[in-house]
Amino acid sequence: MEKFVKLVSIAAPLLEPNIDTDAIIPAPFLRSPSLNLANGLFFNRRFDGNGKPIEEFILNRAPFSSAKVLIGGLNFGCGSSREQAVWALKRFGFRCVIAPSFGEIFYDSCFKNGVLPIVLNAADHKKLAAEVELSNFKIEIDLDAQIIRAGGLEIGFDVPPRKRDALLQGLDEIGTSMLSIDAIRDFRSADRIRRPWVYDLETR
Repeated sequence: MEKFVKLVSIAAPLLEPNIDTDAIIPAPFLRSPSLNLANGLFFNRRFDGNGKPIEEFILNRAPFSSAKVLIGGLNFGCGSSREQAVWALKRFGFRCVIAPSFGEIFYDSCFKNGVLPIVLNAADHKKLAAEVELSNFKIEIDLDAQIIRAGGLEIGFDVPPRKRDALLQGLDEIGTSMLSIDAIRDFRSADRIRRPWVYDLETR
């Protein structure tokens, strides 16, 4: 998994509340693993009934079409538990989503896939949305320092320490487990002596 330490990017504001996972990646794009999830991101908002891009939608306009930071609204990523919503965001290019709150499963799925979800209180979220507009939508996310910078504004944020460390090191759940490989091997060796009948299955 790609490390996340510091990100400088355009921020795309999509501030409406309760954007759910079905809006992020519609169900038809879940039918086959061969479908390009980046193409399906916000499909019903990005394209009209004939598949033509809707010019008014923010991600269809420069510079937001190359944004790596999405500023969402309250309860972003609510709804069904589909992890493909995070996959679609990442494959489109997003590495960070900032919102006042997230759907719980979506929030956890972000960390598992190398996307940083940042929760800001309502006041700081409003300040940030206003400041990025004044600063040509340029933003810097410093995960190591846990600071967002936009124009003259600096806002601190908190990330659970273990999740923060995993992103900084570029470790998914398997990679995190492998940090304890010596302890895992020691446990298996001791457990094999205590319960040999369990390990007999490995030779059958």
